[in-house]
Amino acid sequence: MNDPALSLLGFAAKAGKLSFGTHATEFAIDTEKARLILVANDISEKSIKELKFKADKKRIPVIKLENTDKTTLSGRLGKNCGIVAVNDEGFASAVLKKQEEFAHDGEI
Repeated sequence: MNDPALSLLGFAAKAGKLSFGTHATEFAIDTEKARLILVANDISEKSIKELKFKADKKRIPVIKLENTDKTTLSGRLGKNCGIVAVNDEGFASAVLKKQEEFAHDGEI
């Protein structure tokens, strides 16, 4: 099953509202452009922990895409990446909303 955020991320990518990869994401955090960080489920815990540390300082949410691996994320976005920063408040809010809906749909 694919993550519901992937379709929104495709639109954000086409609109130029994403930063792809670790270094670009860290730069987006440092320059306060990032509004949300998304991480594929097969990224190392060490990498996630380091990224989360930086993002937490700026109060930027970090979400692990539990149903999406790096290959799937890369394929959907057309870039080889496992970490993505969403640099637009509207897209970030929409992705967060989709993630919440997806989480609640699985509850009994």
